[in-house]
Amino acid sequence: MATNDRFRHPGLVIAGSFLAAIALGTVLLSLPVATEAGERATVMEALFTSTSAVCVTGLVVVDTATYWSTFGEVVILVLIQLGGLGIMTVASLTLVLLSRRLGLRARLIAAAQTRALTVRDVGRVVRNVTIFAIACEIVVAAILTVRFLRTTDMGFGDALYYGVFHAISAFNNAGFGLYADSLTRFVGDAWIMLTVAGAVIVGGLGFPVIFELAKTWRKPKSWSVTTRVTVWVTVVLLVVGTIALAFVEHDNPDTLGALPPNTRLLAAFFSSVMPRTAGFNAIDIGAMTPEGLFFTDFLMFIGGGTAGTAGGIKVTTFGLLAVVVWAELRGEDRVNVGPRQIPPDNQRQALAVVLVSVLLVAVSAFVLLAETSLAFEEVLFEVVSAFGTVGLSTGITTDLPGPGQLLLVVLMFVGRIGPITLASALALRQRGRRYELPMERINVG
Repeated sequence: MATNDRFRHPGLVIAGSFLAAIALGTVLLSLPVATEAGERATVMEALFTSTSAVCVTGLVVVDTATYWSTFGEVVILVLIQLGGLGIMTVASLTLVLLSRRLGLRARLIAAAQTRALTVRDVGRVVRNVTIFAIACEIVVAAILTVRFLRTTDMGFGDALYYGVFHAISAFNNAGFGLYADSLTRFVGDAWIMLTVAGAVIVGGLGFPVIFELAKTWRKPKSWSVTTRVTVWVTVVLLVVGTIALAFVEHDNPDTLGALPPNTRLLAAFFSSVMPRTAGFNAIDIGAMTPEGLFFTDFLMFIGGGTAGTAGGIKVTTFGLLAVVVWAELRGEDRVNVGPRQIPPDNQRQALAVVLVSVLLVAVSAFVLLAETSLAFEEVLFEVVSAFGTVGLSTGITTDLPGPGQLLLVVLMFVGRIGPITLASALALRQRGRRYELPMERINVG
């Protein structure tokens, strides 16, 4: 690949675009007008918040509502929107609106971000993604605004502002909130809990899946493998997550134990949805049992759907590996999902994503454990939350030293653009062998 072509590599362009957005957000949040006190935020505060917003994570080192001014909150909101839709998706939409068509390079870049089936579909996909996202955010904002008006002493302006902010944050799986306790004060309010949870689920499914479901929801047999795996794994994780969290936390007086039975079930469901990388919480995460924290780690690591606003290794990756293991246990030499066979290179890709992700989480946790005196479950939770772009925390984020917070910044960035995307951006080109080596099996197990 020629030197000039290297900078046209979709992976590199995507990574560079996210870095540019983070840098711009850091500069804007460093302005005195961005803070409530009218003083400049530190570089780490601005960088951490900007990265968390662009990578739609939700981890914070300062309280969003009290530390940042209205200007700072609007900057965060814009960064969340850009990060959720994808920097290149927004850029591609601009090109569509201006020129009514996309060039080949722009289509390739947008295809990498939107996972469009063909290069020719990118323009249509980008328009549909943006229209759908804005429509969902408007609906969610309207419901939340009405509910805030009825359940709080806010005026219409404040209720609308809070509704829009939480709607955009929820749909983009960001987890930023304007309440110091996130949404714990609304734990018994089904309207707010279910609306936010619904926005998180829809935003985390992935745009290709959403569009396919809109056309073929009455014909499950016609679903693609991606849609089939995404839907079923999502349903299983939500059901199992709700039951598991309700079971391990039901007698914890600091989380679910103090709540009425109906509210307890609602909070358990909400808590099983948020690890799909949203970051809102209805119970005190720091007071959860070790079992609850560990299971939440599991949910955060998996994340949501491909080409959506969620992070993690994705439910499709987890589902594919589960199918591969099942096929191996049954002694089958082919991996099938419904009426389709999964190619070997697709299986290797899933394995690579998982192994790279596990390695990043393990190394990061080891470094933080070596640099701090924090408990293992707290450190592991924080690392997985950052890598999965979740935003849930046991409350240790502000207690981490500067290098530890910088490590979380790196994890959020890598978790957002994806290990494989980052690797391709660094490698810039693929290398193929023109010869085959003799085969030899290796002993496994």
